[in-house]
Amino acid sequence: MTEKEILNAVEAVLFAVGEPISIDRIADAVGIDTAGALRAVEQLAEHYDVNLSGICLLRMEDRFQLATRPMYTQYVQSALDTRRNLPLSQAAMETLAIVAYNQPVSRSFIDQIRGVDSSSSVANLISKGLIAEAGRLDLPGRPISFKTTDAFLRSFGMNGLSELPPTQEEQIELTEQSATLSGE
Repeated sequence: MTEKEILNAVEAVLFAVGEPISIDRIADAVGIDTAGALRAVEQLAEHYDVNLSGICLLRMEDRFQLATRPMYTQYVQSALDTRRNLPLSQAAMETLAIVAYNQPVSRSFIDQIRGVDSSSSVANLISKGLIAEAGRLDLPGRPISFKTTDAFLRSFGMNGLSELPPTQEEQIELTEQSATLSGE
């Protein structure tokens, strides 16, 4: 296969899958090694960026996905005649934060932290694709656990959960460590 054919094949795989796909699966599908697949993905990303293409290549930890470049989202929404997404309620944002920082978590854990029933917030976040079931916890009753999704990462412009902002406790700890290091 020529380099151009590899690029085209990788692009076709990314387009057809439509969801985040690992570099290993791309390599297997195209019949090349992982390093070659990674080079092709990087070349495609650069090509889309240099040309300010209507699409871009997103990286989510070790997976890749083709997506609409954010500056063209309004046109795609118009073409698809999609309803404007309503912003998340305060309750939904609280629930999402609890899941993101503590995953996998049960609904009862979320309820305990929030102090109120979170059934509707959890259902709303699942329907928006921001959280998903992560299996069952090894606790009495084997409750369903929840985790964030790739849609969550895309929605908040993150490559991975390591990019979550520090919690208030983590921020205080970082401030104390900084003060200790500077000799205060």
